[in-house]
Amino acid sequence: MSRIFDIEMEDLDDQFRSMGKMVARTIDKSVVGFMAHDTKTAEEIIDRDHEINEREAAIEKKTFEMIALYQPVTSDLREVVTILKAVSVLERMGDYARDIAYSTIRIHHRENGDRRMPEIERKISEMGLMATRTFDEILDAYVSDSIDDAQKVADHSEEVSRLSATIRKDILTSMKGDVDTIDAGADYLVVVGYLKRTADHATDIAEWLVYKRSGKIVELNPGSSSFI
Repeated sequence: MSRIFDIEMEDLDDQFRSMGKMVARTIDKSVVGFMAHDTKTAEEIIDRDHEINEREAAIEKKTFEMIALYQPVTSDLREVVTILKAVSVLERMGDYARDIAYSTIRIHHRENGDRRMPEIERKISEMGLMATRTFDEILDAYVSDSIDDAQKVADHSEEVSRLSATIRKDILTSMKGDVDTIDAGADYLVVVGYLKRTADHATDIAEWLVYKRSGKIVELNPGSSSFI
């Protein structure tokens, strides 16, 4: 029975990593598309969002089946529970990529869509790179199964949060100085929020990795999970 469980667990790991790579690509495309004002890419992301949802449903179904069939305990149970919890986080991160795509389309079609803020967009691009790096790191930490690597993800997520606060202040200052940028600025604020939450969710997965390794429920970045 143990050998069969191990084989099933390897398959579950593969499915989780595959979904993680899919979400990583989607987040990266959403940020690049937003910066390039690329509505075609945005529409593609929106149209394919269901694929991430379907992956989540399939993985959840397999985790429930494994718990019911094998009744794992201790470290085996923690491994299954970690994937069950983390896969829902991946799905939410995919939703943020989709929502960034919607923002790309809104800005493109808005009457004053050309009243953008190039310096703000540069900073959002930098933040997007940091957020996607954090996501890539959590996938690596999942493979390495290292608490130290999980902590590094949380540290880098905190850097994204600090940059988010700076960009938010800059956007509000620009909006106060030029009323024609208010609509675009509102979308910038939303996108910044999505990117921050993406990094926050990388920390959420890091916390589940700590649980898998140690059996302890921890908060790696307490008090930093607000939208903006």
